[in-house]
Amino acid sequence: MAVFLTVALMTMACPLLAFDMGQSTRCVAIPHKMHVCKDVGYSEMRLPNFLGHSSLEGEVVPHSEDWRPLLQTGCHPQAQAFLCSLIAPVCLDTFIQPCRSLCVAVRESCAPVLACQGHPWPDVLDCDRFPAEEDMCLSHHGKPGIFSKGLPKSACQNCPYVEEAPESKTILDSFCRHDFAVTAKLHRLRLPTGEPEFEIEGRVEFIRQGPLLPYDTQHLLQQWLLINVRCARALVRPGRSQLYVLTGSVQHDGTLSLTRVFPWHRKDANIAVAFRKWKHHRC
Repeated sequence: MAVFLTVALMTMACPLLAFDMGQSTRCVAIPHKMHVCKDVGYSEMRLPNFLGHSSLEGEVVPHSEDWRPLLQTGCHPQAQAFLCSLIAPVCLDTFIQPCRSLCVAVRESCAPVLACQGHPWPDVLDCDRFPAEEDMCLSHHGKPGIFSKGLPKSACQNCPYVEEAPESKTILDSFCRHDFAVTAKLHRLRLPTGEPEFEIEGRVEFIRQGPLLPYDTQHLLQQWLLINVRCARALVRPGRSQLYVLTGSVQHDGTLSLTRVFPWHRKDANIAVAFRKWKHHRC
């Protein structure tokens, strides 16, 4: 992700400032392989776009892919609409930019994710450059969805402590000290681009459920891997799957924090012992 975003931020350094609202544009169909703006709600876009890209195959499509890792983190529910309004602006009788309020909302949620990867919010997306709400622009919908309200969420954090071959007492103490404990198999593969991808393989099994929800936990951990990609790289080698015991807590602001990680190898009998003892263990 770091390589992709570096390229994306460099290529986005200046074009928006130079975009001329009076220049001649044309309408083209959004190509099917432009996955970032798939199902965005319209089928035609303007060229050149608001980033100054005039070549669909040479600029728009490849540069749109630069933003896919950020969008996959789910950093804001309208991040796709915001970015696609610049990458693939809707083809109407007038130019529709994102409103300043939408930019601010997306920046507040997504800038910490960029910072987690070592990147600042790009100058070209300075929210003061976008029109105010009273102008014709793509607005921000402020109300959270009913299903996301109050759910734990993933965030950038310091990498959790990884302990190899722990004693069963250490594992039981970790179960007691933290809000939740789960087992999950983390998988890392390499895409054709060379950028690693992380995923939760199979089901997440609860040891101690705490505030986590069964239908949300796998997605929650997946988002944690995508946001904390440097931690994920340290945990899992390319092309490998590894089973882990993960313990952590949900903070007062609703963010999930992984605290202790125990790789579960076949030879680690102590983890199996801790599992059996936990059923009757008193903290």
